[in-house]
Amino acid sequence: MKITVAGLGPGHKEYILPVVTNALQKADVIIGYDYYFQFCEDFIREDAVKIAMPLGKEEERAVVAVEEAKKNQHVFVIGSGDASIYSMAAIVYQVASLQPELDIELETLPGVSAFLAAGSKLGAPLGHDFCCISLSDLMTPWQVIEKRIRAAASGDFVTSLYNPKSKKRYWQLERLKKIFLEERDVDTPVAIIRQVTRPEEKITIQTLGTFDVELVDMFSLVMIGNSQTYQYKEHLITPRGYLNRKPKTGLEIQQESFRIVTSKLQELMHSIADKWAITRVIHTTGVLDDHVHYEAAQKAVDKISRYLQNGGTIVTDVTMVQAGITKQFSKKYKNQIVCCLNDEDTLLLAEKKELTRSQAGIRKAISLYPNALYVVGNAPTALFEITDQLRDNPSFKPAGVIGVPVGFVNVLESKEQLVQSKNTPWITLHGNRGGSNIAAALVNACFTLQESSNYF
Repeated sequence: MKITVAGLGPGHKEYILPVVTNALQKADVIIGYDYYFQFCEDFIREDAVKIAMPLGKEEERAVVAVEEAKKNQHVFVIGSGDASIYSMAAIVYQVASLQPELDIELETLPGVSAFLAAGSKLGAPLGHDFCCISLSDLMTPWQVIEKRIRAAASGDFVTSLYNPKSKKRYWQLERLKKIFLEERDVDTPVAIIRQVTRPEEKITIQTLGTFDVELVDMFSLVMIGNSQTYQYKEHLITPRGYLNRKPKTGLEIQQESFRIVTSKLQELMHSIADKWAITRVIHTTGVLDDHVHYEAAQKAVDKISRYLQNGGTIVTDVTMVQAGITKQFSKKYKNQIVCCLNDEDTLLLAEKKELTRSQAGIRKAISLYPNALYVVGNAPTALFEITDQLRDNPSFKPAGVIGVPVGFVNVLESKEQLVQSKNTPWITLHGNRGGSNIAAALVNACFTLQESSNYF
């Protein structure tokens, strides 16, 4: 007892695989939709029994196949395309599994499915991820079909449509078009492939916006491209990505990251310099919404950039900020980076004046480098020291202040004092957000301001 289920391909005899024709010649009984026998009659033995049944009798064909197999015969069930894709394999296996005591040998042989033949006719539309959806709701509820349509559309799959339309099922394809237009551009290529590989074959290429569903019938397969699919002559091409490979080197990865971030910032009401500073912050934090916290004095990024590229000195509140500033930049422009936090006299000053160590380190630095760029990425007390001296020490005229201390105590207050500072370029990130990594990112943004022209 054996049942072989096989697809005869999309229509033309040359598309029937040899493994199928060889097996057909050994079959005792062939069962199938009567229309399909014309495609395989040359491969059927003269003494084989042919049982032809009309369209829509798929379950009955499976039942007959099992009954004939009980007679210790090799039964062959034919379908179009590939027998396991919207064809007879599933129902034959289901019916056979209901009588496990029979121990029928089951076999499925592959065939060329219509969407594969259509893909070849079109050239290369299936170059990337794709899916097939049947629009027939005879056995699948439309709610389920529509859920799958939405998933295919939002997932950007190249989508092949089986059973797209019939006399009684005429509205579903137009509904699918509306759903896809919610997710895809109107210029997305759409191909209608009618009677593929048969003498009547006709291919029509349109776009999702111009797609005329009235050209489609049950002998048609519809293929919708993804967001990358394009038409070249009479072909459709969906790139796999060979000519647009993923970035591999550190520089390529960084540049691609900047491209992704800046694409989200194009419409912000900020100067290009500020958007570049925001880009470097978001690249560091990975939080696209960090732009809402950013504020800077007018032209602050430009002024600090010029200062740094002229070899200006940088003072940081902690060594982590010092370490985060890219050495390539400071070496190129011969910048001195100073952190007095761990100096011996800083410790003595902190103890004598009852200051935090960060505050004492900044106080010492101000006495030595009154015109430096001051960068605070940790301690609000260090920023307090800077803002207090901006008000009380006329000799303290820093090139700028980047103040992004982090935490929950005195952080908001110290940043507000910075924002109210006069005649000093400043940059901050409001709220509790901040840290050494963000402080260093803002310095690096000022170092590389000229790169902003590559993205904005």
